[in-house]
Amino acid sequence: MRALAANLEEVFREAAARWTLVAWFLLSTLFVGIFAAAVNLDVVDGALAGVKLFGKTVDLAGKKVDVDKLVLGFEGGFSAILYLVGTFLAVFATAHLVPRLQEKGTVDLYLSRPVGRVPLLLSRFAGGFLLAAVNVFYLIVSIWLIVGWKTGVWDARLLGGGLLILFAITALLAFAFLVGVVTSSTAVSIMATYAIFFVSSVLAAHEKIEAALSSEWTAGLVKTLYWVLPKTAQLGQAIVTLVSDGRGFRHAAAIEPFTVYGTTAIFAVAMLSLASWLFSRKDF
Repeated sequence: MRALAANLEEVFREAAARWTLVAWFLLSTLFVGIFAAAVNLDVVDGALAGVKLFGKTVDLAGKKVDVDKLVLGFEGGFSAILYLVGTFLAVFATAHLVPRLQEKGTVDLYLSRPVGRVPLLLSRFAGGFLLAAVNVFYLIVSIWLIVGWKTGVWDARLLGGGLLILFAITALLAFAFLVGVVTSSTAVSIMATYAIFFVSSVLAAHEKIEAALSSEWTAGLVKTLYWVLPKTAQLGQAIVTLVSDGRGFRHAAAIEPFTVYGTTAIFAVAMLSLASWLFSRKDF
C-alpha cells in the first residue's frame, strides 16, 4: 500500500515539476476571474432586472426574468463549455503519464519496487484521474460559488454535471493509456484521444451516415464503431440536460441510459484492461 501511495504522490510531484499543476491553476483562475468580472446581474425581489456582459447591457425589453430559470439555463450552457475544456485539458495534461513511465531508467526504477506491473499502471491511472478531478471541480465549484453569490440561487446540479464530465474523462484517459503503452509517445496519445472524441461525436448521427452509405459493410462498420466507442456527444448532451433540467442521471440523455453510460463504461474498462495486459507483457 505504501508503494502504491508513493506512486500516486509521484504523479502529482511530476505534474508540479513539469508545471502542469501551475499552468492548470493559472488558466483556470484566469477563466474564473474573467467570468466573475464579466457577468453582472441586477436581482430585484427574486427576479432579474438587468444583465451586463463584458460591460454591455443586455436588453430585457423591460421584463423581469425569473432568476431560478435563468441560473439553470446559464449553468446548463456553461456546463457544455466546461465539458469541452475539462476533457481537453485533462487529456493534454495526463497523456504523458505512460510514455514518461516507460522511459529507460524511469521504468527500471519503478519495476525495482515491490509493486506489480498492473498495480503500477493502475496507480498512474488513478493519479491522472485525481489530477483531472482537482481541476474540474476547482472550475465548477468556483463558478457555482460566483453564480450563487451574485444571484442567491444555490443549485447543486452543476456539481452533479462535474461527475459526468469526470466519467467522460475516465473513458478518454483509459484510451490514452492504451495508446501510451503501445506507442510510448505523448503526442500520439493526445492526437489519438482527441480523434476518438471527435469521431465519437460525429457517430452520434450514425443512422443518417449509414443511410447515406452505398454499401452494407461500410454501414455496418459505422454502426459497430458507434456502439464500441464512448458516446462523447451524448454525454455532453446529458450534462447539459442534467444541469438545466435536473431530472437526474437516468433521464439526463435523450436515449436509453445503457447506450450512453453503459457502453462508455465498457469501453473504459476494456481499454484499461488491454493496456494493463500489454504493459504486463512488455519487454523493458
